[in-house]
Amino acid sequence: MECPICGSDDITVLKSKETSSKSKHINDYLLRCNECEHVFKDRVTQRNPISCRLIVSENENSKKTSIKLYPDEVLKCGEVLLADDGQVKVNSIETKEGRRDSALVSDIKTIWATSLEIPARIGLSIDFGGKVKSYKLDLNRDFEINTNDIIRIEDYTLKVHIIKTGSKKLSTGSARADVIKRVYTKPIDLKTYDYNLTDNIVQINFKDDYY
Repeated sequence: MECPICGSDDITVLKSKETSSKSKHINDYLLRCNECEHVFKDRVTQRNPISCRLIVSENENSKKTSIKLYPDEVLKCGEVLLADDGQVKVNSIETKEGRRDSALVSDIKTIWATSLEIPARIGLSIDFGGKVKSYKLDLNRDFEINTNDIIRIEDYTLKVHIIKTGSKKLSTGSARADVIKRVYTKPIDLKTYDYNLTDNIVQINFKDDYY
């Protein structure tokens, strides 16, 4: 606190009053400057955070926890929050009226988020002319895959044809692993490749669907 007349911070509190609500804590002060003896009022407002239910997805597992946020703030899908176990990205917001892309924190029932502290898990499919072999891969979240990349998986050399993200399918361009849902590939007869993802495999299975 500083004197509005002379700017001194040598201040004596003559009187104080506290008031609190669910969202904030207010201190009202009557003050006197010890330099110029000017008497003035000042107010200090502190917002009170509230606890919000938070469900964090870690690939196939989910963890129920909570996070402190200010009730008068607006939370939006796509925002990154700092939870107890690190950074999480908001995927969905649940209110009494249902799921929303954004909401006032005081109206939120549950925040659904994805952990950014673990590798991104993506799917990769190989089309063998109708028979499809599918993999789950764990990659660094900033790892970038381009269409037409040549990839090595086990004994297969593959060409990327389509990259499916959470919002679209790419037949040209690139995407980071943290937004990729699945990469569609076909085997090619080459011995050279751009990179080998064999060590990133966490699951293998066969399926008949494609695209």
